[in-house]
Amino acid sequence: MAMHTRSLGTTGLHVSALGLGCMGMSALYGDADRAESVATVHAALEAGVTLLDTGDFYAMGHNETLIGEALRAAPAARREQALTSVKFGALRDPDGNWAGYDGRPAAVKNFAAYSLQRLGVDHIDVYRIARVDPDVPIEETVGAIAELVEKGYVRHIGLSEAGADTIRRAAATAPISDLQIEYSLISRGIEDEVLPATRELGIGITAYGVLSRGLISGHFTADRELAANDFRAHSPRFQGENLRHNLTLVEALRKIAEQKGVSVAQIAIAWVLSRGEDIVPLVGARTRERLAESLGALDVTLEAADLAAIEEAVPAGAAAGDRYPAAQMSHLGSK
Repeated sequence: MAMHTRSLGTTGLHVSALGLGCMGMSALYGDADRAESVATVHAALEAGVTLLDTGDFYAMGHNETLIGEALRAAPAARREQALTSVKFGALRDPDGNWAGYDGRPAAVKNFAAYSLQRLGVDHIDVYRIARVDPDVPIEETVGAIAELVEKGYVRHIGLSEAGADTIRRAAATAPISDLQIEYSLISRGIEDEVLPATRELGIGITAYGVLSRGLISGHFTADRELAANDFRAHSPRFQGENLRHNLTLVEALRKIAEQKGVSVAQIAIAWVLSRGEDIVPLVGARTRERLAESLGALDVTLEAADLAAIEEAVPAGAAAGDRYPAAQMSHLGSK
């Protein structure tokens, strides 16, 4: 395995070809082992991963505290290579319910102050609102982050789940390094308008959900019992007939993976890697075992015939069910 680097847009930010999405170590996918989570972060850094992605609302600060712990315990050289990508703005209550988004300038700076403390760092490498606040112009939110850049608390400005028009407005306000958005074999909505816009503007993509929350990892089965605190227990793609249909896509993908002597997860990640040098997949590994499997995707070469076979097995739009429950879908893809 060779860890190459990719450039996130034209802002001069270079990151490892794969990033580590740390959310699952704290929230939404059932209980996680803290010691194993820290060990997984360390293993990722040792393997050359530089980008660590989190959000201040992942278990209400738990995930940032966890990453801060992992960074403090890492060797100095590994700690210095780590680049933090932080999402902010999602509001929670003590019961864990979602209460909208806050992109007001004063709130942006408040969120950043707490994130810096929890992470134990003097700056955040990429800072972005998790979803665009419909009540605050994106120019105001991005402008507030730009002020944090001027003061040295943030290095680069990112976006998350924004539509093409919002991306253009944000980019007209300040330089944008990347857009974080879901992108996988079964979530290809960005290809129509968003990806052309980011490429026109020189903005990179950090792709989350590359294994569709484990659905196309090759490890998920129809009879799997999900904990009540597992997001997938309520996700449309994991329900009833939708799940059975989606798992038939996985089996079609498995045949191609077996022919190449790789795992389903590796071929799914390799497909995202093949979509362009401006796209950096975030792998949501919670254990060293799953991390090692994901990193193996870097050694998978997809020839034209492989890509054609994958497209035939899992055509665009083939998945059954939305990627989020209806209530959350309304907050996605702002124009």
